[in-house]
Amino acid sequence: MRTTSAILFLTALIAPFVAADLHSDAVCVDWKGGVAVYNDAATKAACGNYKVRNTGDKQWDQCPDCEMRLIGNLNVCHSDGWHIGGDEINYYCEKINGAGGSMTG
Repeated sequence: MRTTSAILFLTALIAPFVAADLHSDAVCVDWKGGVAVYNDAATKAACGNYKVRNTGDKQWDQCPDCEMRLIGNLNVCHSDGWHIGGDEINYYCEKINGAGGSMTG
């Protein structure tokens, strides 16, 4: 019973993040032969773009806590508050900073 309650609680807790496609981490990538290759310059630039974003009052419209953070051996754009929207970071990676796309987690 406790396990079921814990699962239901966690599901209710993360459901809004999943529905809105929100993430805590993101990187920009280029595609080489169908393989994602990390793009450091675009990741840093896109993270900076997202940090100054202010397009409304939804969680993904602003990212006051966006910062570059070393996770493992990879520099990623990180938001403790889960402000990174999948479509939005992809836009900054691709359209603004010339990467092939983005990957989020």
